[in-house]
Amino acid sequence: MLVREPNTASTSAMKKSINFSSVPENLALVEKMVDEICNDYSINEDYYGNILISITEAVNNAIQHGNKYDPGKQVQVEFDADNDLEYLCFRISDEGEGFDVSNLSDPTEPANLEKLNGRGIFLMKNLADNVGFSHDGSEVELNFKLSIN
Repeated sequence: MLVREPNTASTSAMKKSINFSSVPENLALVEKMVDEICNDYSINEDYYGNILISITEAVNNAIQHGNKYDPGKQVQVEFDADNDLEYLCFRISDEGEGFDVSNLSDPTEPANLEKLNGRGIFLMKNLADNVGFSHDGSEVELNFKLSIN
C-alpha cells in the first residue's frame, strides 16, 4: 500500500461518479475510472490490482445479479477519498431488489469448489480493507486503506 499524497492537480477531484446502463461492455468505463484514481493517488501496482478486481467484481454483480443485464437499469459507481486521505471509498449501487447478505455460500467449501459462480463477494472481502452492504444488498461500499509516504 505504498502511496503518496495525491498530485496537486487532482486534489480537487477527490470525488468522482459515473452512471451507466447494465451491459458488460460498460466495465471499460469503470476500469478507466479506477485507472485514473489510482494514478491520481500513486497507488502501487499490487494494490491497484486489489482495487481493480474488487470494483469490477462489484460492478459485475450489479450488472448480472442486481439489474439482470437490463440495459434500462443503471449502475452507479461513486468514489470519494476521506478528508484525512486514510481511505479510498467506492460505492457501487444497482436498481435491483438486493439479496440476503447473510445467506451466501462459502466458495472455499468442497461442495462449491467446482462452481463457476459465487466468488465475487469472497474476493471483495479478501482484497478490500472494509466491505459493507446496504439497501438490502443493492449497494456495496468498498474501502481501501492508504498509507502516505
